[in-house]
Amino acid sequence: MNQDESCEVFCFDEDKVSRVKENINEQDTTLVAKMFKALADDTRIKIAYALCQEEELCVCDVANIVGSSTATASHHLRLLKNMGLAKYRKEGKLVFYSLDDDHVKQLIMIAFEHSREGRQ
Repeated sequence: MNQDESCEVFCFDEDKVSRVKENINEQDTTLVAKMFKALADDTRIKIAYALCQEEELCVCDVANIVGSSTATASHHLRLLKNMGLAKYRKEGKLVFYSLDDDHVKQLIMIAFEHSREGRQ
């Protein structure tokens, strides 16, 4: 670790530390970490981004977009659903997925916007 990136002495602001610790909920941080872990997979973030571009996509569309089998796409979509990031509806023999809500879309779009800013 670079010496310039760390304090040379150990001290802390008790008031700030207490305020922050009061607002950190272990259950919330665990759920948020799981959500980011689900999105940390390249295929799943591609799927999530695709679902930002279109209101909904069937499993076959998703498989084609990410270049996978329908079984693999379905597996990734199911994981996103189980994490509360996506939802699905069945229409006849087709299953359509969409993002669970606008917060998920905003999170993904902000991440992509941030990524693009870093490349400029």
